[in-house]
Amino acid sequence: MTALPAASAPPAARRLRRALLWGALVALLVVAQSLLVWLTVNHESNRAQEQAEAASMVAADDVRQRASRNLQSLQALMWKDASLPPWHASAALLLRERRELLQLERRDSQMQVTESIDSPYTPGLFQHLRRLDLSSDALAACTRAARLASPAYSRSYFVPLASGSGVEVMDVCLPVQSSGQLAGFVVATMSLSGLLAEAVGPELLRGHELSFIEGDGTRLARAGLQRGAAVYVSERVIDLNGVSLLLRLDSTAGSPRLIPNLAVAMVLGLSLALGAVVTLLARDVRRRAHVEAALAESLAFRKAMEDSLVTGLRARDLQGSVTYVNPAFCAMVGFTAQQLVGLVTPPYWPPDLIEEYARRQAARFGSGRSLTAAREGFETTFVKQSGERVSVMIFEAPLVDGAGQQTGWMSAVLDVSDQRRVEEISRQQQVRLQATARLATVGEMASLLSHELNQPLAAIASYAAGSLNLMQNGPHDSDTAALLQQATERIAEQAERAGRVIKSVHDFVRRREQSRDVVACNQLLDAVLPLVRLQTRKSGARVVVSVTSPAPRVVCDRTMVEQVLLNLTRNAVQAMEELTPLDARELRIEVRQHHPRWVTFSVIDGGLGVSLDAAARMFTPFFTTRIEGMGLGLSLCRTVIEQNGGALEFVPRAGGPGTEFRFTLPAENLGSTGLATDANADAHVHAHADHEAASIQPTA
Repeated sequence: MTALPAASAPPAARRLRRALLWGALVALLVVAQSLLVWLTVNHESNRAQEQAEAASMVAADDVRQRASRNLQSLQALMWKDASLPPWHASAALLLRERRELLQLERRDSQMQVTESIDSPYTPGLFQHLRRLDLSSDALAACTRAARLASPAYSRSYFVPLASGSGVEVMDVCLPVQSSGQLAGFVVATMSLSGLLAEAVGPELLRGHELSFIEGDGTRLARAGLQRGAAVYVSERVIDLNGVSLLLRLDSTAGSPRLIPNLAVAMVLGLSLALGAVVTLLARDVRRRAHVEAALAESLAFRKAMEDSLVTGLRARDLQGSVTYVNPAFCAMVGFTAQQLVGLVTPPYWPPDLIEEYARRQAARFGSGRSLTAAREGFETTFVKQSGERVSVMIFEAPLVDGAGQQTGWMSAVLDVSDQRRVEEISRQQQVRLQATARLATVGEMASLLSHELNQPLAAIASYAAGSLNLMQNGPHDSDTAALLQQATERIAEQAERAGRVIKSVHDFVRRREQSRDVVACNQLLDAVLPLVRLQTRKSGARVVVSVTSPAPRVVCDRTMVEQVLLNLTRNAVQAMEELTPLDARELRIEVRQHHPRWVTFSVIDGGLGVSLDAAARMFTPFFTTRIEGMGLGLSLCRTVIEQNGGALEFVPRAGGPGTEFRFTLPAENLGSTGLATDANADAHVHAHADHEAASIQPTA
């Protein structure tokens, strides 16, 4: 019968202990929060009091400095003769600058007033009550000043004003010495409230009330925008020559609130939240069983996921022994998990590479290996149980347990055999494409050479025909011999040019780095203008060249850019040969530097223009609108300009007929910030053919 109470006692005791623990926890939270609030309020109060002490110290220093500066100004004033006008002007200026000084007096050695000047801000200080009736304090201060031979302050006293109010003042007396003898005194009457207002900064007065008080607490003078709250008070003694003033600072801040700042509010809020969390903790304990069941289910789900992956997973310990493999890895190598787990030398290593793989594994598992390098993938070869070799990509990462200790390595293995086969097929196709491209390059070189050599060969033929005409036309004088020599030189130049064209085109087709030089734009034009004028003379066109001054300098392959200029000018001349009126046949070549980094070349003709269809296809290789054309000029020109770092574009003429081709080249100095703006920059140069070219006419 006694077994039932004994059996029921332990659960009751556990419930009691649990209740006591919860009660103790709640009590601790309440005590902790109460102490926190009290400590915070006390800290805020102490901090406010410390701020008041610091402010009173600053105010006392300001008052001492202000009084010291007043003494310095008065000492400078007392050396001036009182009978002279400059003393009166200096005294009046001092009273205007020092608002706390209400009156200045000059007295003789018998303390009789000889001169007196009132402040412009408080005139008639002693009108309501005579100065003679209030001279006892000043007399005592001057007596002490004469004895000590230094400035002395009087006690403060109250001066009633005619308006019914009054002001608390004190006198400062400075003895005047003449030849070592006392000659008189300078007495300044100073307002205590004015001294506070002028000495202490407005920021300090904005949050505090300052006052001079007697020893019994009687207020003599005050300053400040607001009244003090009488909570945080600090007093300082200011020692002046012969007198001490008690400065009282009263902060306008009141007693700290129960929750003085946001930090305390946050702590209280967090404490309440902690209480709620503790309350919910009991409920969470009941859910532990459900969580454990969910965890078991999650583990089963993760196991199912690992088993369903197509990526092989392999775990090894720090000694290299296999501890886990998933089904995908087993299918990849053809061995079961029981055949692999526990092995240091797995059977899927190729027999001829076992020693190499063992050394590599030892190096990879070495203590000096970084975790970053461990995560980098590497490719290797496995051999299946059937003997087939497969290429795999392995990514490894440290295997860390719950305590943060590394227990081994986890590997993700991908079968890349199919990818390697596709890459081999792609490589073979690339080899075939490169062979085809080399054959196309041979054809392109042949077309380019035949296209680009037409101009220098035509020039050679023209100069040769002109030379034959000169030799067949009668006797040869000195001028004819000179012309023949010039023609021969031109033929040699064009032959050399043809050689440069062959070399440049050869390099251009091979896509090698071009030889780029820094060359002035006028030199490029001078090299092609003789050939351009030979073309324009046949069609009766005019050549107008406009280059900014000084001529810009560009970085380019000179020979290929000259070929571009020749191609563009030849197209422009051919566009004006048939349907363009003779007076409208004008070929303009313009060079401008509109940007510090780029120089723009423009070739403008007066032809009929380009149709929309031709404009859309003009840069397409082998497209041409002329029967005898090959359609390579503009395409090759654009490629040359782009290889030199620029761009070639077609610009329709908005103001009338004609066509403009514009291309850019890099300027020599990329860091320049200014451009030449000469008024004669647009002057036309080379408007007429030069004499030597005009004398040699090509044959019909």
